[in-house]
Amino acid sequence: MWLFTTIGFFSVVQKPGDDFLSVRARVAEDLDRLREEYMPELSGTVVWPGADYRYRAFISHEDFARGLARLAMDIDYGNFKAAVGQRQGYDRELVYSQIWGIMLGLQEEEDIHPLPPDRGPDPQR
Repeated sequence: MWLFTTIGFFSVVQKPGDDFLSVRARVAEDLDRLREEYMPELSGTVVWPGADYRYRAFISHEDFARGLARLAMDIDYGNFKAAVGQRQGYDRELVYSQIWGIMLGLQEEEDIHPLPPDRGPDPQR
């Protein structure tokens, strides 16, 4: 799972033979913020030089799920990229914006069928 949040970017996997999750990051401070703000059970950061994701920490599925619930409860913004800019700075906002633009390409290639007006929230909000 890739997880883009206002406190950092994470890749979360379960390696073969493990009964816990590996939370991987490109920036060590992202793991520090995750641990401090949402997942105190997250292990200390391990540095793996030469690895695709240099910074890693470990956590149980249950503790990760509880931390994700806390992350969800803290969503208080109307624009994700702007919230990233406010909390992590313009440079990180710019990176997330580039990723947003790449993902937009998927939407443009889809055959989109909008919901009828009486179904779902207002798409303009």
